[in-house]
Amino acid sequence: METNQTNHLERRLSPINVWALAFGCIIGWGAFVMPGNTFLPAAGPLGTAIAMLIAGLVMIIIAYNYNYMINIHPVAGGEFTYAQQAFGTNHAFICAWFLGLSYLAIVPLNGTALALIGRNLMGNIFQFGFHYTVAGYDIYLGELILAVVALILFAWLGIRGVKTSGSFQTVLAISLVTGIVLVCCGAIFSPKASWSNMAPAFAPGNSALAGILAVVAVAPWAFVGFDTVPQAAEEFNFPPKKTRVIMVVSILFGAFVYIALNTVTASVLPEGYGSWPEYISASKGLNGLMALPTFNAAYELLGTFGLVFLGISVLAAILSGIIGFYMASSRLLFSMSREGVLPAWFGKLHKTHNTPVNAILFVMIIALIAPFFGRTALNWIVDMSSLGAAIGYGYTSAAAFKYAKQNGSKGIMITGIIGVIISLIFMVLLLVPIKMFNCSLGKESYICLAIWIVLGIIFYFTSQRKVKK
Repeated sequence: METNQTNHLERRLSPINVWALAFGCIIGWGAFVMPGNTFLPAAGPLGTAIAMLIAGLVMIIIAYNYNYMINIHPVAGGEFTYAQQAFGTNHAFICAWFLGLSYLAIVPLNGTALALIGRNLMGNIFQFGFHYTVAGYDIYLGELILAVVALILFAWLGIRGVKTSGSFQTVLAISLVTGIVLVCCGAIFSPKASWSNMAPAFAPGNSALAGILAVVAVAPWAFVGFDTVPQAAEEFNFPPKKTRVIMVVSILFGAFVYIALNTVTASVLPEGYGSWPEYISASKGLNGLMALPTFNAAYELLGTFGLVFLGISVLAAILSGIIGFYMASSRLLFSMSREGVLPAWFGKLHKTHNTPVNAILFVMIIALIAPFFGRTALNWIVDMSSLGAAIGYGYTSAAAFKYAKQNGSKGIMITGIIGVIISLIFMVLLLVPIKMFNCSLGKESYICLAIWIVLGIIFYFTSQRKVKK
């Protein structure tokens, strides 16, 4: 494969492409299953709506810091570049090491989510061939083939050019929103959905405040994706100042999707159940659609069409996540190579398409390993990688504060301080077990985190010795 030794990416992404990049990364498979397994049990329909509005506001404050830094450093690399320019290479390496895992892990997570569509909506169509079990998760040959083909296909698409990826990402993002809006319309006009079904407004057995805070605590995971925008800054065909509106709109769209899916899920009660807490509690022991409250709600509202609409949205969410995080992770690696933190191999560009081909191939190879270990093991890494997003938010906010102080920008100084405090709170919630929130890392994720830190220390000192030589 031919490569180009120049170090500049093409400016081919329009504002709507970048919005689609951010929004498509924010919404994934989790948005469609968390109403039943996380949001409603923790906070109820009203509590979740309040929590997501608060979480969206928090992310918008952090987005202001990102926009400020994008205007100062409109190049690929995002958080890595900001940390390096503000605090030096050591801090930049720490930021990129954790953030890179966050981006890398979500690529195969979305790839393996395709199998869940087959399991839950298509009658286990991909469960054929040999199978084995890892950490209680059954892995089938057919599902492995599906994930591998998807990961290779979208790596190829990413290599073909950012304009091609951006255009496809835009189609997927619009399809995602359209499908959800159609299901919401069904809830508005169908007699099967009722406001009365959403009582109680908050989760029983938990205080309203505790439930709201528990949902707000998952914000780094729920909204990770808007921060992919600065990774593509070098490829904008528009002024960087527009990214503030783009990120804010993508966060608002994300909050709308979370609230809409959660509200629709609570508003529809299957026959035989007197309240949503009763159904949600029972759904964990049910099979088929009844075990997936959001999908069951779509079916109750619009029949097969409801499942088709929601299925299109799920598929679009998964594929847009693969494309978006391929782009974000490869640009991060490309930027680190350009600054000498990674070998020059990662910084080579395709001669024809001018994309970081080697970085994309590296992400693909890493992503292709993960499906063979199943989603249970992969989720341990993804849970731990939420810490990477919080670290990225913190470094960007700290860098924004430092530059704003030098430039006399009092507004950004305020948002910078708030962003740092919020990021530290998220880190504490992830690392310190607090019973009320129940959102800290599990034992397996702590082990993965320890391994990743050790690997980072080894890699750092090895690379430092090579630099000195």
